[in-house]
Parts: sequence; C-alpha cells; structure tokens
Amino acid sequence: MNTASQDGVRAARRRDRRVYTRSHPVLFGLLAATRRRPVARVGRAVLVHGSAPYRQALTRVPLDRTAAGTTGGAARELSAGGTLFDQEGAGHRGTRRAVAEDLGAAGVGRLRPVWQEVLTRRLAPLAAGQSVELVLVARELAGATVQALLGSTAAPEDIAEAAAHAAATAVRDHLPGPRPPGTARAAVAAAARLEALLAADLPGDGTESALRAMLAVAAVNTTVAALPRAAAWCADARLWEQAADDRLRPALVGELLRVTAPSPLLPRVAAADAELGGCPVRAGDRLLLVARHAVRAHSDPPDAHHPAPPAEARLVFGAGAHACPGARLARAQLADTLAALAPHRPTVLRARVDRGAALPGWRSLTIRATSRATSRATSRPFSPERP
Repeated sequence: MNTASQDGVRAARRRDRRVYTRSHPVLFGLLAATRRRPVARVGRAVLVHGSAPYRQALTRVPLDRTAAGTTGGAARELSAGGTLFDQEGAGHRGTRRAVAEDLGAAGVGRLRPVWQEVLTRRLAPLAAGQSVELVLVARELAGATVQALLGSTAAPEDIAEAAAHAAATAVRDHLPGPRPPGTARAAVAAAARLEALLAADLPGDGTESALRAMLAVAAVNTTVAALPRAAAWCADARLWEQAADDRLRPALVGELLRVTAPSPLLPRVAAADAELGGCPVRAGDRLLLVARHAVRAHSDPPDAHHPAPPAEARLVFGAGAHACPGARLARAQLADTLAALAPHRPTVLRARVDRGAALPGWRSLTIRATSRATSRATSRPFSPERP
C-alpha cells in the first residue's frame, strides 16, 4: 500500500468514526474502552468483542428472545408478536425458511431490477457534473425494494420514512439510562403507523402485519446505514478502481460490509448459565455482542486484494440459526451500487451524521463525480453484474 493510499485510509477511518462518536458517544466510548478483552463484564452486562466468543454466543448460548432490551423484546412490545426476531423453536425456523425463500437467489433476481432502476435514475446527474445526495438515493432504493418484496402499493419514500422512524423511536426507548417522557408511547405509535401503512392493501392478521413491519425496519435501516458509508469509504480510501473491477468487486463488497458493520451491536439476554471466553455468564445477563469488533472493523481497513477470512467477515450477518436471511440481498444491492458509482469516481462534498437514527449512519452524504470520470461515464452506461 503506497503513502497516498495510507493517507486515504486514515481519512476514511476518521470520517466513518464520526457516525459512532456523534450519534452514541457514551456507548461507543464504553465499547472502545473494553475492546482489548475478548469478553468483558460490566455489572450484569457481558460485552463480547472477540470473534470466537461472538460466534459462540449466537450458536451455543441459549438466548431469551423476548427479554426487555433485546431486538426480539422490542419487536414483541411494539407489535402483535410472532415476528422473526422474537419467535422460538419451530415457529422461528418456519418464519426463517419463508423469509429465506423470498430473499434467496430467485427472490434477489426478481427484486434486482427494482433497485437498478432507482440507481440508474437517481445517479444520472453525476454524469453531468451535478451533485447527488446519496442518503436520499439509499432511502428510495430501500423503500422500493421493500415495496416490491411485500407487494405493497405504499410509496417507497413513505415506507422508508416510516421504517426509519419506527426503528429510531424503538432504540430511544430501549437505550440504557434515563429516557425522556413519552418515548414508549412514541415507539408504539411509530410501529403502529408502519404496520398500518404496509397492511392497508394486503390481507393477513396482526402477526403477518408485524412480520412485514419488522422486515421493512430491518431492510430499510441497514440499507440506509450501509450504502452511503460504503461509498464514503471508497471515495476517501480511493477504492474506486477495485469497485470498477468485476473480479474484485465481490470481495470489496464483503470487505465494505465487514468494515461498516451496519448492525454493529446486537443486544441479547442469556437464558441459561454459560461461559464465553473464560467469562462466566449467568441466566438473565445482558449480552452486548459487538459485531464491529468481532470482525475487526475498527482495526483492519477494507482490501479486496487481501480480504478477511469469509467465516469472520460473515459474522456481521450473525451466525448459525441467528444469521441474517437478508445477507444475499445486502451484498447484491451494495455490488450494484458500487458498479453504478465506480465510473464516476465520486468524492464526498459534505457529510452530516444522523444523530437520531437507529443505526450509525449519515443523515446526508453529498457526492460529485471527478471531472476526469464525468466525461468517461457519459459514454459508458451503468451495466451491473448479473446474479
């Protein structure tokens, strides 16, 4: 790696770090202070940083999927229950299979033209030398994908806004420490609004409405968090050559998802006594599974030429029965986004952190093509890789 690339990596890391330090500074400080130990106990909370104990926590430790302060607990409190995040046993496996079928190879192939149309239309101004607000592109892309996935007629922008608001209010209501009055009511109201938006023209009972809403929350918030951050990394660390290379792009996608870790922290609760990395875990202990540290996002920059081992990089999507069924969709969307942006070699003009979002990300990220790339892009249309 040459000096210029090292400078670029440092610039990219400084920028990306802001999404943590400006949105959740206290929590980020606690995680950073304990990350040198694979597993650290702070009172009744067990912070899991190491790759091996992180995987073990998801695959071998019984988890209480409905406990307060967990993803499943929040889902059950805010909806009719029965979502992918709070189910147990056969119900959980059955729902996972149904979701996995929708988001498998055939499902991604069906959805791909939807987000490709958004990319082609929304990124076209780059070729004319105009700036583009990439967060707005990511929101429409995510909303349109959810609209097609669920068969909804709600506007993509409305779906994205409602899903982002539902997630943000839920997080505010479940963060440790004092909360402003009314956060619980606001979270319930935001979840109900999203469910009503998605259920307005679709059959099904309350459980199905809750599942649709939770899928929308997961898809929208991870997409809006990941895509702009990945593009900023490419711009600052000068990774556009790798992004433009069809052979390197798949590896770069995995590396960028590893480094951005769209869901950097998984809150869980142990349902039985166990041991993680030599640290005793008692039933009822809160587990803070730090995906960002488990995949070494904080220390190892993205490099498509020397990617992290797949078993490690995939931990950003969980492990075992708790692996995210939307991983294939996330990789495909990021691959197409990089393919669409790479000919323009965009730089970041302005970036502002979203301090209220559920996941660390940008409230706005304005990009513009370099002058050299603009003329080249006008003669070469976007042609992403096919599934």
